[in-house]
Amino acid sequence: MKKTWFRRIAATALLAAPALLPLSASAGPTIDAIKAKGALRCGVNTGLLGFSAPDSTGQWNGLDADFCRAVAAVILGDPNKVQFVPTNAQNRFTALQSGEVDMLSRNTTWTSSRDATMGSVFAGTLFYDGQGFMVKKSSKITKASQLNGATVCVQPGTTTELNLSDYFRVKRMTFKPVVIAELNQVEQAFFAGRCDVYTTDRSGLAATRLKAPNKDDYVILPEAISKEPLGPMIRRGDWEFFNAVRWTLFGLIEAEEYGVTSANVDKLKTDSKDPPIMRLVGTSGDVGKGMGFDNDWLVRVIKAVGNYGEMYNRNISPLGLDRDQNALWKDDGLMYAPPIR
Repeated sequence: MKKTWFRRIAATALLAAPALLPLSASAGPTIDAIKAKGALRCGVNTGLLGFSAPDSTGQWNGLDADFCRAVAAVILGDPNKVQFVPTNAQNRFTALQSGEVDMLSRNTTWTSSRDATMGSVFAGTLFYDGQGFMVKKSSKITKASQLNGATVCVQPGTTTELNLSDYFRVKRMTFKPVVIAELNQVEQAFFAGRCDVYTTDRSGLAATRLKAPNKDDYVILPEAISKEPLGPMIRRGDWEFFNAVRWTLFGLIEAEEYGVTSANVDKLKTDSKDPPIMRLVGTSGDVGKGMGFDNDWLVRVIKAVGNYGEMYNRNISPLGLDRDQNALWKDDGLMYAPPIR
């Protein structure tokens, strides 16, 4: 895939992005509230492996959970000052709009309507995904065009539900939906044979397959039928918090590009004379101060959760998913960050 294509995409994205605004004397209502509470309230999935799921000790793990910790490290100086609030596909937006959570980091797809009509805004893309289908291997189904007449398990209130209807309508096929709200219940229904097919984002299918009594009994079909850019979502109108969340995401990506990791960030801060790295670790320039933080803001993030590649390898690679479009732009992926300078 040609790099020029990705450069065009990146240039378009940067032109569309609002400029970095200087902070006022107040850090903004959301950041002020977070500091007053002493914790970032982060809306996450109820339990999706690789993204946000509690382990046996109650510790939340996953790409989305780690991003919550990264933002807490920036704002509060401590990645552990996060209150994880489990939300399902139907109540997640209400939780954000009502102020129950400060941010959604919950495998949520960035769409025009969600960005423009819900009083909310996406800060960027944390994971590029696409919707797919999973079936029992014994069904002998090998491609989506063979699903005519199938019974399909799907969660309501999701882009998944809409994409499913669109796909079957375009292909002039029929299906029978089995609509179940809670993730664990829809997974159980699929494994119990209540539906022939389970559909959601391909990363979610990979996570569900690992929960099967025997994962080799199930196969994820090769087609991706949609674009699903998943990212953090916040309430509209708070530019200071928007910039804090957005540049935390960009910082994680740029840290990977320049090889700044949780293992070497302290050494690079002491020894590096490379100008881009010096700006990343705060030994050159005043990027952090321009956003209302000290210049160690990104050092704290990297020490807490690593760079984007470290987060991916820790949380997503165990699902059996390659980097693909989530690779850095220089590796023919879509992960591209504006320069921190």
